[in-house]
Amino acid sequence: MPYSPCVPWARALLRGQKVLAKARPDGTFDAVGGRVEVRYKPNDGRAYQAAARNLELIAGEALLPDDACAPAEAAPSKDNKEAKADRSTERKATAAAAALAPGAVPAHAWTVYADGACSGNPGPAGLGIVLVAPNGTVAEGFEYLGVATNNVAELTGILRAAEIVPDGEAAVVHTDSQYAIGVLTKGWKAKANQELIAGIKVALARRSGWRIVYVPGHSGVPLNERADELAREAVRTRASRLPARPTS
Repeated sequence: MPYSPCVPWARALLRGQKVLAKARPDGTFDAVGGRVEVRYKPNDGRAYQAAARNLELIAGEALLPDDACAPAEAAPSKDNKEAKADRSTERKATAAAAALAPGAVPAHAWTVYADGACSGNPGPAGLGIVLVAPNGTVAEGFEYLGVATNNVAELTGILRAAEIVPDGEAAVVHTDSQYAIGVLTKGWKAKANQELIAGIKVALARRSGWRIVYVPGHSGVPLNERADELAREAVRTRASRLPARPTS
């Protein structure tokens, strides 16, 4: 390769994929701690690190000048991704513990878990609900919604709970849908499902002592897992079996 004092990029193969790799003027890789800065595209704004042993210079290719690649920020490393995953797991565990903590649901209130499922998005969709009355009586059910989105299934589950719990009684509704919480309680602007959302807001406004809280999905919260099973049952069987509204 031709020598130049300012040619820090070399064309190389990284596991068979063409990249640009930091190089020294003599054409060897500029490895620091066994790792070399690489770019998949000269101007994508992300700088990656690759093990020098996994890089192979492309024979006969000239080195490139320093400005062949625009300045870039370091892409998240595997360690950073693992740290984020650990933090996410910790947040889910905290949220799950909060849902199960003594006093999380007032003694006079219903405990409600609502979930949705969808085979494809949109696709065959269903909802599952579990309702625990203040006296401990448990009712559960599911409903097949036809072709719909997962968001519609999640929202409709909350609506069905509002329709079943007797008027005048408080409830804490648990959902693993951040979307449902956002559009119903946080003022998120919804581009879709506006009529459904408006209907749920009206139903909730007629009830005092209702709260919607987040519970992480698939985190070992038994009633949330059960609501998920029921929603999937609705999709699997294309059937509905909702509990009756208590008469007293």
